[in-house]
Amino acid sequence: MAEFVSVATQARVAVVTLSRPARRNALNLQVKRELVDALERALADAEVAAIVLTGARGYFVAGTDIAEMANMRPIDHVLQRSGHLFEVVRHASKPIIAAVEGYALGGGCELALACDLIVAAEDARFGQPEIKVGIMPGAGGTQRLLRAAGRYKAALWALTGEMIPAGEAYAANLVSRLVPSGQALDAAREIALQIAGMPPLAVQAIREALRLGADAPLDTALSLERRLFERLFDTADQREGMRAFLEKRAAVFSGR
Repeated sequence: MAEFVSVATQARVAVVTLSRPARRNALNLQVKRELVDALERALADAEVAAIVLTGARGYFVAGTDIAEMANMRPIDHVLQRSGHLFEVVRHASKPIIAAVEGYALGGGCELALACDLIVAAEDARFGQPEIKVGIMPGAGGTQRLLRAAGRYKAALWALTGEMIPAGEAYAANLVSRLVPSGQALDAAREIALQIAGMPPLAVQAIREALRLGADAPLDTALSLERRLFERLFDTADQREGMRAFLEKRAAVFSGR
């Protein structure tokens, strides 16, 4: 039994919840391992089409546990795979939506940024404060900020470690949807349900185009998009979707 992480699945959406209230859901190695286990089980479950990742008690993740990191050596990060959680989220085979209330700082901000979408409460706070303890973001913070918000915003936030209000994060394209306080989980679940009702192969293709196209030259990315688009015309879901549209009825997608 996991101590800090729980999973609840309903209507093809798995909600993975981190609850470590004594440390505002800070990530330590145990928490990371529990999150990896929960996510991998949800990803392997054929009944799950989308995942919502959230934190309990009004916090997403307040950071990585400094008490645990203080005496770590470079080789400890390698041997204990301290970055493995972020790789699992990044390479997930199903959409993952971060539902953020309260703080998403340091490793928590990086965890949210690794997801496909971020739904944030209006009073949430993001940030990469690692510089304040003598280090730097190490799980995608600088690179994802750079790609989402641009060099100058990324430099400001990473070099000062200042918090980013959710409204500013939304304006800088770090947040997909901004909602009233306390409603992030419900809003994220609603989006997940929408995605769960879409044709799975098309969902997979769109995610692949977005993930691989982001760092490719435009001509290469457009070619990738075109190939993925063409491939979907060999699926039962394409035929069902277009037939249902013409017949003015709801489509029933099979993932084939």
